[in-house]
Amino acid sequence: MDSSAPSALERVAGHQQRFDVSFAKYFAELSGDLNGAQLGRFAPRCLELLAQLSLRGGKRIRVALLHEAAGLVTREEVPGLAEAALSLELLHSHALVLDDIMDDSPMRRGGPSTYYACREDLPDHPQAALGLAMMTGDLAGFLALRVLFQADLPADRKQAMLDVQLEVTTDTVIGQVLDLERDVTSSTDEELLETVCEYKTSRYTILAPLRLGLLAAGQDLAPHEESLRRYARLVGLSGQMRDDYLDLFGDPDVTGKPTGADLRAGRHTYATRELLAATGGDDHDTVRAALGSPHCTPDTIDRVRDIAHRHDVHTRLQTAIDRNARAASAEAASWHRHWNEEAVGVFEQLPLWGTRRNR
Repeated sequence: MDSSAPSALERVAGHQQRFDVSFAKYFAELSGDLNGAQLGRFAPRCLELLAQLSLRGGKRIRVALLHEAAGLVTREEVPGLAEAALSLELLHSHALVLDDIMDDSPMRRGGPSTYYACREDLPDHPQAALGLAMMTGDLAGFLALRVLFQADLPADRKQAMLDVQLEVTTDTVIGQVLDLERDVTSSTDEELLETVCEYKTSRYTILAPLRLGLLAAGQDLAPHEESLRRYARLVGLSGQMRDDYLDLFGDPDVTGKPTGADLRAGRHTYATRELLAATGGDDHDTVRAALGSPHCTPDTIDRVRDIAHRHDVHTRLQTAIDRNARAASAEAASWHRHWNEEAVGVFEQLPLWGTRRNR
């Protein structure tokens, strides 16, 4: 790759900045575009909460992957990418709202989660607060399909892109169902962990934007489907493991979430699986007692983190993160023979960058 070309991080930052402007514009115009959006107090509040969550940060990795996927095929401007980007990020907002309800999470992206904002709005009506949060998440999911349906594209190309987004919408909900199942089982089964990651991360965060970008650029997916799926699976695994790592070892001022949220909620993650496998005796009992305990205080989280460091859990988890990222980078390197070199280089670099991200 030309040494003067922007790095993967610079390209990702550029996509993020441009998208954030268009996302803010979308929400500024949305209420006037929806029948009934101004009726009563709750409908406008749903839109306000959705806008607050959607515009309050986010890495926009799906947006970057979407644009770079189109760039694999052509350097020309590609119609439909703007709508596909909005669709992907609205679906992401939908998933975040539901995740925070399922996990009873008070914080998201450095501010109150949608669920907790609704609870603050309606302290005397907990069921209504839950319902309002759920409706906000549902609205995001429906808007994700609406914006793509309204894209000015040839009918066959629009249908192909809608098919991808409909599939990933279904997969995301199935992933959330599997996530619930994972957290009420008595063991941290690796196969179930990988299946949850496949549905909640790989297909929705990596594969969908890849497929949408290539379709928008007019690429036939069939010859490349297996390689795209391998890449998505490896990047998804590496990314999910890094998320689990940051939950225990990250800085809450950077991640925007309290440390140990997964442990406190009883989530069976890659980090908790490594912890339970690496420890014995009193250390194992401490971790097991903390997992899902309502009495899991910040001091308890600190003790568990110290146990993890003493048993080198952070190193083993980071090694697995690096291994999957290198394999993903090698998979992307095989694309040089049929796609644009500069865009392929970005897909090679992105998994490696993700191994050390801090949020």
